[in-house]
Amino acid sequence: MQSKIAHAAERKAFSVAVDKILKAASGEDREKTVENLISMASKLLKDTNPGAIDSMHAALYPGSKWEKWLFDVIDNTDHNVLKSAVLNGGYEGAFRGFRTAMANAGKLDCNVPWIVLFDPTSACNKHCVGCWAADYGNRLNLTYEEMDKLITESKALGTHLFMLTGGEPLVRKADLLRLAEKHDDCLFNVFTNASLVDEKFCQDVQRVGNIVFSVSLESYEPSVNDQRRGDGSFEEVMHAFDLMREHGLLFGTSTCYTRLNTERVTSDEFFDLLVKKGCRWAWYFHYMPVGEGANADLMPSVEQREYMLHRIRDVRAFDGGWPIFAMDFQNDGEYVRGCIAGGRLYCHVNARGDVEPCVFIHYSNANIKEKSWLECLQQPIFQEYRKRYPWNDNMLQPCPMLENPGILPQMVKEADAKCTQYVAEETPEDIMKRTLPYAKEWGPEAQKLWLEEHPSGKKEDRIGSVEREMSLKDEATVSE
Repeated sequence: MQSKIAHAAERKAFSVAVDKILKAASGEDREKTVENLISMASKLLKDTNPGAIDSMHAALYPGSKWEKWLFDVIDNTDHNVLKSAVLNGGYEGAFRGFRTAMANAGKLDCNVPWIVLFDPTSACNKHCVGCWAADYGNRLNLTYEEMDKLITESKALGTHLFMLTGGEPLVRKADLLRLAEKHDDCLFNVFTNASLVDEKFCQDVQRVGNIVFSVSLESYEPSVNDQRRGDGSFEEVMHAFDLMREHGLLFGTSTCYTRLNTERVTSDEFFDLLVKKGCRWAWYFHYMPVGEGANADLMPSVEQREYMLHRIRDVRAFDGGWPIFAMDFQNDGEYVRGCIAGGRLYCHVNARGDVEPCVFIHYSNANIKEKSWLECLQQPIFQEYRKRYPWNDNMLQPCPMLENPGILPQMVKEADAKCTQYVAEETPEDIMKRTLPYAKEWGPEAQKLWLEEHPSGKKEDRIGSVEREMSLKDEATVSE
């Protein structure tokens, strides 16, 4: 009880501070706002990611690209939405939640994720070429009660950040709004095709405040985007961007890059379009050859992989590039100390309730419909991740399936984990046959690039230090 009272008081104090800073940002002395925001961030991240504070100081100097980006976010985002993002994503997620999750991981001897990704449904209103949802339909769903239980039990261990995929999550928009309203201390990031975004929904999101969006987009050219996603899909996304911007919502894009589209989805024209429409971030995911219709030939070439490494960093550089935060989850592994899956920082729950290490790795020993969340985190496949990680010191080779393909079959065998593919089961050995040639080709180049940046071959990331420090502590605040 005492811990809950202290939590409420601390959250209230941060809430008041956020209100004051955002109000001051509308005044004449805007530069002072930046100093106050960095000061608040320093308090939130001093133990978990102090390197981020150094980056903020380097990026947010007067007149810089990122200072202008920050002021644009403040000026054009609804106050309730922006405050919820800072309070729930910053205080509850990055500060208190992360520390609590790491402490619980040590106490309970299992990984406790910082972020939980879950699928409310397998249903989708689109029939995109190559997507399993086009064939599988709407047969799998998590009930509102099951999602509510998942979030409640996750919060008890420290998790306050949730991402929703599918299917199309907005098929369940009414339940999503209920969840966001009830769990108003969490932040929800919805991966969506945006076709179901309308005026009423934007008003509801503005009201609850704690929902942001990552929208699927594959080209700046309507015809190219619509070849896979269907006629009119590009215009639906543009209309959704306009509606979300008009209502002061926070949104960005989510794009899978392949051998066929890498240059197009990172072109000047693409970034010009995103910035013009008000996108704040651009997330990139390397194509993974798993599941029905998997095609190893779609994986980017070694040259394209290296291009992505440099291109994304140039885009988000302190100077130059574009005022949009671009992230490549395969090449940016060093900033989170490699693979985040298996519950180390993140895990996935599919629409059947299976708890998987990653949205791309479909093996599990646990289901939320049968076990508590803690029991799911203690399942054998997650313990294999905990025991074996890291796979190597080169964080340009972060994945146990893509760049270290021999590891996944070992973990699945030791855990006796079952395949959770929706359509057709596949063994990890089958996946390894697809990814092994890529791993052998990328390995030497990854090693060369890594040693250029880190001559010792290793990078000690502060997140890793915090994980170890927190896992050794048995604090009174270890559970909420």
